[in-house]
Amino acid sequence: MTLYNNSDKNKRRTWFLFTGFLIFAMIVGYIFSVAMENSVILYVVVAFSIFSSFIAYWFSDKIVLKMSNAKELKFEDNKELYRLVENLCISTGLPLPKIYIISDPAPNAFATGRNPKNAVVAVTTGLLEKLDRSELEGVIAHELSHIKNYDILLATLVTVLVGMIVLLADWFSRWAFYSRGNSSRENNKGGVLIIVIAIVFAILAPFFAYMMQFAISRKREFLADADGALMTRYPEGLARALEKISSDPHELRTVNRATAHLYIASPLRGKRKSGFLAKAFMTHPPVEERIRALRGIKE
Repeated sequence: MTLYNNSDKNKRRTWFLFTGFLIFAMIVGYIFSVAMENSVILYVVVAFSIFSSFIAYWFSDKIVLKMSNAKELKFEDNKELYRLVENLCISTGLPLPKIYIISDPAPNAFATGRNPKNAVVAVTTGLLEKLDRSELEGVIAHELSHIKNYDILLATLVTVLVGMIVLLADWFSRWAFYSRGNSSRENNKGGVLIIVIAIVFAILAPFFAYMMQFAISRKREFLADADGALMTRYPEGLARALEKISSDPHELRTVNRATAHLYIASPLRGKRKSGFLAKAFMTHPPVEERIRALRGIKE
């Protein structure tokens, strides 16, 4: 498979998943509003989800950088890194993002920002110390791909959908508990069936919503790998970088589950599980699969 085909394939899969997610959210919202005989609740939950995600979209980069103890890196502090990032940006037509440094021996990196003009690339000191130039270039290209493909925007849209589904499920569960016997729908078989279906959705919908969110996140990682390799024309550099990052014994000190999905490789250590459910709730594809995909593509 060529670099171009791999990138296009992952884009199609991501938007296919997102479209399916959007349809699923609309179905869940419709069923709950019908069961509750109140469409206003649906609009309120949607508005609240969009509002909270709007706030996150505008301020999440500042929050994440603060949580990560990242400090802005000036050109004079590391001219070589700045030139590396600048060269990649010139080759892809991207504006130069701000560069931040995290003082931590664990090698890792992430990108954030609401659009290419307001983007940030953050790297750890461990990444700069342990990777050679071609490997570092592969990592930076991967992060620039996230910026170029508006992955932060896509993540925000997905967050809106997940938040809406979870809020609706919670709201319906409370309504079903406190209004037992009071619904006019309980007087006919069709109404009972709608309520039963809604209860099943209330239980399972958040579970499937998170699964789809993580599936989209994994596809975006594959896409960023392919696009990063396309930028550098050297997939082996990123493949070797992923090997070093995943095998490094150090744990990232400032990471938590809220920010772990941003990093190029999951910084959360612990026992790795390979079962279906374990993989379904992973924010990143297994590193072995990413390395195999990179080494299986050609120009």
